[in-house]
Amino acid sequence: MKKISLLFLFALLLTFASATAQEKRYELYSVGFYNLENLFDTIHDKGKNDYEYLPDGTNKWGTLKYTNKLKNMATVLNEMGTDVLPVGMAAVGVSEIENSRVLKDLVEHEILAPRGWDFVHIEGPDRRGVDCGLLYNPKLFKPMKTMLSPYTTVDNDTTYKTRGFLVVTGDMGGETVHIIVNHWPSRFAKSPARERAGVLVRQLKDSLMTAMPDSKVLIMGDMNDDPDNKSMKTCLGAVREREEVKSSSDLYNPWWNILRKKGLGTLKYKGKWNLFDQIVVSGNLLGKDRSTLKLYKTEIFSRNYLFQQEGRYKGNTKRTHAGGIWLNGYSDHLPVIVYLVKEAK
Repeated sequence: MKKISLLFLFALLLTFASATAQEKRYELYSVGFYNLENLFDTIHDKGKNDYEYLPDGTNKWGTLKYTNKLKNMATVLNEMGTDVLPVGMAAVGVSEIENSRVLKDLVEHEILAPRGWDFVHIEGPDRRGVDCGLLYNPKLFKPMKTMLSPYTTVDNDTTYKTRGFLVVTGDMGGETVHIIVNHWPSRFAKSPARERAGVLVRQLKDSLMTAMPDSKVLIMGDMNDDPDNKSMKTCLGAVREREEVKSSSDLYNPWWNILRKKGLGTLKYKGKWNLFDQIVVSGNLLGKDRSTLKLYKTEIFSRNYLFQQEGRYKGNTKRTHAGGIWLNGYSDHLPVIVYLVKEAK
């Protein structure tokens, strides 16, 4: 980054007075995740079970609905992080997207286009045809390598097709950061399916950090489990308290206390909040030494328009469809954000 101009344009300057009255300046980066809830286009993709999202399908998914869905998603993504950083997000992992075409339409939408965002997407094997992707601001995050690590069953059942784990390795603030975007098996599958995902992602994290010990890891996604479920706390090994982190490669889950102490979540089911959407950080993102990137704070992004304002489901997230009725809503999930801080040189 060109420090003087870009700090004012692309980062929030936090000022602290030292004992000698000298000022320190800090760069701040926002990284998020958002389940876009079935962002399908109106065209059939060969081999995909996208039939309900076609003009003659169950949802009558024509141009009007698709363009409104793009507008709604672009509105949320454009506003994410702006309460803290006017420049918006450095990177946002997304799930439930059909293909690269919908991400291209999204970043080129008139609402998002001024941000100058780009995206990463690798076609996966999911039976419904939904994948994960990463949107990013190339002025704040520069991808260097991407891969899709497959989900494999314990018995290597090749007939089981689900989302893999999208890994984007890039430069943020002059440091190497691995972003792993997830969408773990749904609650229609039993817990062992998500426990397997936890084991695989933990192995993936270990492999990345063994190869690049000074790198940092952000594991994000719709895990379809809460922070204290076995897949997250035991299989992935993401701990509740900072004090439990003993090494740079340990994993800390800041959302655990947000759910269990504050009672906040990202989706509501039968009147109860769950927090399936999480961003877990490696241990070297913790601490007070801000000469390198460190976790600053977290946020569940919320706006009134993201919620039902009346009726039986008042207070629930306002989704695209409910009970077969098009609500012209947003998603059944709320986005989550972590802010990373680093001392400017």
